Amino acid sequence: MGTRVSYPIEVKQKAVEMRLAGVPMKEIMQELNIKNKTQVQTWVRWHKAGDT
Repeated sequence: MGTRVSYPIEVKQKAVEMRLAGVPMKEIMQELNIKNKTQVQTWVRWHKAGDT
């Protein structure tokens, strides 16, 4: 297993905003240095559900 990464709330919010604006996943991952696309998908799902 890999090591767990805790991303700051600012990075999470920026990733969700970019994704909802239609920015490609690879571009978001490169710009914000996020290792796994599933993490961004989870944040977007949480955002849409109103959990964050």
